[in-house]
Amino acid sequence: MTMGKTILLVEDSAEAVELTRYAFSECARGVQVVVASDGQEALDWLTGTGKYEGRNADERPDLVLLDLKLPKVSGFEVLERMRNDKRTRVVPVVMLTVSRLKSDIERAYGLGANSYLVKPLEFEKYSELVFRLCDCWLYMNERPYP
Repeated sequence: MTMGKTILLVEDSAEAVELTRYAFSECARGVQVVVASDGQEALDWLTGTGKYEGRNADERPDLVLLDLKLPKVSGFEVLERMRNDKRTRVVPVVMLTVSRLKSDIERAYGLGANSYLVKPLEFEKYSELVFRLCDCWLYMNERPYP
């Protein structure tokens, strides 16, 4: 059921990228995980600019997993720019971060995040979190676009 689905993982930690890739490989076959290691790379991928020049920006991801603390462009700015672009306005965005600050949580939801999850430090708990994300956003959630 998940064939052809794409997740944009915006994460600057190589360890978190590998853990997330592994967890998604356990819960969903055929899902493409595209990794952007900073906020600018994520925006370039979403808009088909920069090193992704020519990528069809009308092909939107099924889910964006977005860290807050990123090089070049913050997760907040990525989220804000996504919500201000008609192509990405309704793409589901899950903030996946270590911050538990109330101000960060409020700001993320205020900018249009669909969910805010704090990364567990333990591998098993992190894998379980990603497995639940997979189940919810790739199997149960209905996309608002084709």
